[in-house]
Amino acid sequence: MRNVYLISFLIMIFILPHSKYFGQSVSKTGTTAAAFLEIPVGASAIGMGGAYVSVVKDASSLYWNPAGAASIENYEAILSHTNWIADTRFDFAGLVIPLSDFGNVGFSFTSFSMDDMKVRTVEKPDGTGEYFSAGDIAVGVSYARNLSDRFSIGFTAKYIQQNIWHMSAQAFAIDAGTKFKTDLFGGMIIGASMYNFGTPMKMTGRDTRYFISVDPTKLGSNDQIPTEIETDSWDLPLTFQIGVSTNLFNSELYRMSIAIDAIHPNNEYESMNFGLEASFKDFLFLRAGYQNAFLKDSEGGLSLGVGINSKLILSNALLKFDYAYRDFGRLENVHTFSLEIAF
Repeated sequence: MRNVYLISFLIMIFILPHSKYFGQSVSKTGTTAAAFLEIPVGASAIGMGGAYVSVVKDASSLYWNPAGAASIENYEAILSHTNWIADTRFDFAGLVIPLSDFGNVGFSFTSFSMDDMKVRTVEKPDGTGEYFSAGDIAVGVSYARNLSDRFSIGFTAKYIQQNIWHMSAQAFAIDAGTKFKTDLFGGMIIGASMYNFGTPMKMTGRDTRYFISVDPTKLGSNDQIPTEIETDSWDLPLTFQIGVSTNLFNSELYRMSIAIDAIHPNNEYESMNFGLEASFKDFLFLRAGYQNAFLKDSEGGLSLGVGINSKLILSNALLKFDYAYRDFGRLENVHTFSLEIAF
């Protein structure tokens, strides 16, 4: 039976990246919708440079690799906030519920938002008196299960919506992931995930509707003929990510882990993430990483993080606080805060 698991895992690793969805040799930056789905979740993952697909075993697995949720034994929730570029906000909330032998289920909510902005026109560059807003959300339901003591799988079905003023677009997508623990190099773990395999998005709404004149050269021509601009459909940012992680050393007091991920998106060149985590008594965590290594024309990449685990005095609940800093080169640096509770 273990051979069946291994064969299934290898198929996911080697067959899917060469399918038609991943087969481009040039960058297609800016050709997909719902770019907020590519913003990483959780300060612990970001602190390790996003090299997390094989590492994850907490509630942030609902984003990184749903198979990671299979190892969660207690109720676990996560709240993550990122001050994103250009005064925008990115938030993620997730909850994992263990259901004994049935497996684990999870629920997640992702939000990308901004402050309202003035409506400006050529005639009124200082504003018309109206304001518009833009924002994106994604709602997901996950299922994860251990198929053996070494192999786990997970899936997420999610609804995605983007809005700007009077226009909106919707899509449905699936994430799938696996984790496999080996006997190599002190228990190396291999993880793989596929994100955002789903329907295309197309903006619709009243802002595409306006009025024209059929023939303005003729007297009496009706200048109130309703017409509508036809918008294009855009694919979701489909991504395949595979990674490995292991402990460089592990004792009662100290542990140091290393992780490496390879990313194959449908809208950009391939790249790699590298991460390192050192912990003291599973209480204090120091992290460092580098994201989008070898990616042409990338901005920044260095990330640093720190985390603290603490048991609540009057209960057996475990509280985790994490912070991560990410360098974006010529763009503003990004700060992420996460709060997790296991109870």
